[in-house]
Amino acid sequence: MYNLPYHKDKDAASVLAFIKAHPFAVLCGADAKGFPVATQIPVLITEHNGQLLLRGHMMRQTDHHKAFTDNPKVLVLFNGPHSYVSASWYSNPRQGSTWNYMSVHAHGELNFLDENRLMAILEETTAHFEQNPVSPALYKELPSSYVQPMLKAIVAFEIAVTKLEHIFKLSQDKDTGSYENIISKLSEQDDAGKKIAKEMRHRKDIVFPPGEHS
Repeated sequence: MYNLPYHKDKDAASVLAFIKAHPFAVLCGADAKGFPVATQIPVLITEHNGQLLLRGHMMRQTDHHKAFTDNPKVLVLFNGPHSYVSASWYSNPRQGSTWNYMSVHAHGELNFLDENRLMAILEETTAHFEQNPVSPALYKELPSSYVQPMLKAIVAFEIAVTKLEHIFKLSQDKDTGSYENIISKLSEQDDAGKKIAKEMRHRKDIVFPPGEHS
């Protein structure tokens, strides 16, 4: 991970809020022979007795299912908005352009769970993402003729997170004038650029505390 102290958030709650806002994660690992595997999976994010847990399900007999059966060590990537930042927006443009982005890396070990836990996770997952207690798409509303074959084709997992890293690269190393101009330029860009601009604007008083000058 690109790892510089001024691109870090000192508030652990902010990092946790970020991954909860971006639960469609990239699950990465390697099989017994070291061949890399990856898949994109929505995860439920919870804490139990101070332990951060990621839970979800995947199809059986895929490359990642087989790999994590042999090698449970995983890296889970949570990615947010990102946008190109032109050096022409800096007070001194004679330097490299860059990219602003937000990302969290969760390291841990994956354990596969039994069918009872699978059903509980499916119920919790649909309830969480549907956000509608009367939705016909809730797991509990699905017919048994559909559910039973599905349960044989998928498997639930739980990841106990052992290390959480993050980078919120938002031009914190630039001077005040450059920072403000980057916000202005990104606000004119696409949706991702606007989101990065909004995040930078939200953090401005942290990056440049009132009364201090960069």
